[in-house]
This record gives sequence, C-alpha cells and structure tokens, in this order.
Amino acid sequence: MKWSKHFRVKPGQAVRLADWDATWTGSFKDKDDARDGLRENIARMDELQYLLYAQRKYALLIVLQGMDASGKDGTIRHVMSGLNPQSCYVQAFKEPTPEELDHDFLWRIHHAVPGRGEIGIFNRSHYEDVLVVRVHDLVPRRVWGQRYDQIKAFERILTENNVVILKFFLNTSRDEQRVRLQDRLKDPTKRWKISPADFAERKYWSAYQQAYEEALTKCNAAHAPWFVIPADHRWFRNWAVSQIIVEALEGLKMKFPRPKFNAAHIRIP
Repeated sequence: MKWSKHFRVKPGQAVRLADWDATWTGSFKDKDDARDGLRENIARMDELQYLLYAQRKYALLIVLQGMDASGKDGTIRHVMSGLNPQSCYVQAFKEPTPEELDHDFLWRIHHAVPGRGEIGIFNRSHYEDVLVVRVHDLVPRRVWGQRYDQIKAFERILTENNVVILKFFLNTSRDEQRVRLQDRLKDPTKRWKISPADFAERKYWSAYQQAYEEALTKCNAAHAPWFVIPADHRWFRNWAVSQIIVEALEGLKMKFPRPKFNAAHIRIP
C-alpha cells in the first residue's frame, strides 16, 4: 500500500487546513509502534540515495514548510540522519540579502536546486514569497499575486529536467505550537532557536493559515505535489516524511549504470 496517498493534496483540490487533522497517526498507536518503520525507511533511503548518485539521471528536491516550531529542523535531523553528505545538502532560506533582493525572487532558489544525483533539502523555500510577504504586506498584492503562476512555471521547468519535487507542509495545531515554544523557553539548549518575533508571529496565525491554504491549492500539481503531514506527534511526522521519500525514490525504478569498459578484460597487477 502506498501511504503517500493519505497525505497528498489531489490536483485541483481546494485545501482547508481545518479539514486536515494535525494529530492523526493512522494505524500507529505510539512512538514505539513506528520506530521500526522509521529505522527501515532510513536504511532504505541510504540504499536509494546511492542508486540516485550512481545513476545521475534524477535529482531530488525536498521542500519543508510549516509554521514556527512545526518541526522542519527536527525532520531534517531525524529523517535525513542516514544520508551521505557527499550528495546531500540542506539550504535554509532566511531573509533575503541585498544581492538577492537585486534579482527576481526565484534567483536565489534556482542557485540552490540540486544537480542530478543529488538530494537537496530546503528549510523554507520560494514559498516564503507568497507567505510572509503576503501576511506582512512586504510587497503589493499585485506582485505576490503573480508569483503563484511563476512558481508553477519554475517547478514545471525543474521536473521537465528530471528534478523530482516533494513538498511537505508540516501541519501543527496552534495549541501544539504554544507547547513547543514554551518548551524552548524553558530549555537552555533550545532557547537559542527562538526570538521575541516568534511569539509576535502567533498573532498572525489565521493569516498564515489562509496564505498556506492558497499556496497549497494553487501550486499543487501531479509533477510537484504537496503533502500535508500531521505533525503534532513528532514521531509520526518523521515516519510519514520518510515513507513518502522512499516511495518516490522507489518509483523512479533506478538501476546502476553499466560500466563503459569490459570488466572481464581488466587485469589488476
């Protein structure tokens, strides 16, 4: 059974995040129930990454989006832990630099797209330009309103050039976000991750939800799908993301390339 269909936004489907249960864990009862599945997926991802690197036909782009404290960093740390850094990297998109602002909003994104044989992980992405800029009126509506079509065209170009795109929205509830922010305040090892701005952003929860709903609806396609991941339970979030990645890579039917020489004729002195 392909689990990815449970989380995938269907092309043409209008997304209402209230309809997606952030606490859902499927047939799993608890963390222990999912532990073996996650371990197996991480091991399988390692095998598939090696194939991807050897074949050098496809690239994999993983996009992680979500509200503050939704678990983007945690997903990278726990799900991608078994990947070989030789052909895998993470790109975090912060506030644009002056140089980046001198170009179109996709310029810095295209620079970070993985090459064939590589896995690229985006911690936030080009979608910030229809999210934060919209919520905080950083650019006029006529500007960000055009970006949905520009993003779709950009992702179409990538997929037509063998970049496999998996976009994950880590869906957390507002109550769970409060718990996680409180935990970060209390824990000295996590306090560095927060700022007063994180708490101020909670005032815009509804506006962000509406912005995400429009992005998930307008920029979803069969070739560049969005997956809405129930993320209130970290352990289930990690399993679900790993499962979808494994299914996508297995679906490529990759094979090791044949050598360009006859190995039977080689004699090692």
